[in-house]
Formats: sequence, structure tokens, C-alpha cells
Amino acid sequence: MGAPAPVVLIDGRSGAGKTSLTRLLLERWPLEASPQLLALDSTYPGWDGLDAAVDDVTQHVLLPHAGGQPGQWRRWDWTVGEYAEAHGVDPDLPLVVEGSGILTPVTAGLADVRVWVDSPAASRRERALERDGDTYRPHWERWARQEDRHLERDDPAAHATRVVAVP
Repeated sequence: MGAPAPVVLIDGRSGAGKTSLTRLLLERWPLEASPQLLALDSTYPGWDGLDAAVDDVTQHVLLPHAGGQPGQWRRWDWTVGEYAEAHGVDPDLPLVVEGSGILTPVTAGLADVRVWVDSPAASRRERALERDGDTYRPHWERWARQEDRHLERDDPAAHATRVVAVP
């Protein structure tokens, strides 16, 4: 059995530019096999679910992938407030995981490329609220507190192989 397919983790606070960077990476993917994309926005179980999603993806996607085993993640249905369908992850294909909270001391050891996207708070807030508007506005501070805990506990920038600054 060969080495596991490469894994890229892209982390940053809300509105930092993770999704835009991920889109560029996928457009310019340098390997023959196209990567699978897992956006954590699809897995967070509600507005208090940053840690739960990262734990779930670590246990059911990243660890199996590293061991050459199929993984699986569940989509969170934000409308009904519960998990919906499951999606498989092929260990033979590259994997890109993008989302706030994904770069931790544990996940860093399971990834080949680890990116931290950094951006000033005012720019991030403007982009995020422009993108998600009134749906996100009442939850901005609540989500930011979870990101604060992630930064304090996990120091994601210290585990990054690349840091991308977005104005």
C-alpha cells in the first residue's frame, strides 16, 4: 500500500478569506487526481458547534484518511437544526478541509499542507456580514468567542506550513 493521498487544511477566522483561497487552490490543483473538498461550514452543528465539528471531522475523516481507510462526514442541516445525509471520503484521493478551527496540534500531524489565513477583524467582519448578512449578524460575537478559544488553545498559526495575509 502506498502513502496516503495528500491532505490540505485551511484555517482562519470567519471572513478571513479561507473559501476564496480554497477556490483558487482547487482551480490550480497541481496533482493529477482532483481533491475532495470538505467545507466545515457544512458540518458545524449549529452556532456553538466549532469544536464539535472539528472533533467529528478529525475522528471520522482525517484519522481514517491517514490510515488509508474510507471516512465519512455528516452535513448539518441549518434549517431544521439536525444532521442530514452522510458523505464518504475516499482515502485514495487528495483531501482539502477548509474551515475555522480545523488546524490543531492533532490535525497538524495528519496534514501535508497547513494554511492559516490571517486578516484584520474589521475586514473579516465586513466580508462575513456582506456574505451572510442578517443570518450571521446576531451570531458574530458568539462565533468569535469560539474562534478566540481555538486560537488560545490550539495556536493554529504556529502549526501552519503557510500563512496567508489577506488585507
